[in-house]
Amino acid sequence: MNTSVQSGVDSGDPLTTSSSLYAEFLAEKDEILRHKWIESEKAGRDIGFERALLDWIRNHRSMWRSARRKTQ
Repeated sequence: MNTSVQSGVDSGDPLTTSSSLYAEFLAEKDEILRHKWIESEKAGRDIGFERALLDWIRNHRSMWRSARRKTQ
């Protein structure tokens, strides 16, 4: 089965390939996953996506967005 169909995103769709909003979403998701990995390593166990997401939003999102705006 095509993975783009499974995820609900058509990777050939011009809206998803050229959308700056979608690009921001993917960049933010990557940062959250990196945060999840770091915090899971510190905890010695998988902390889960939801906990990592909430922690990242509370503690890192505004600085990440500010830094990202400066480089764009």
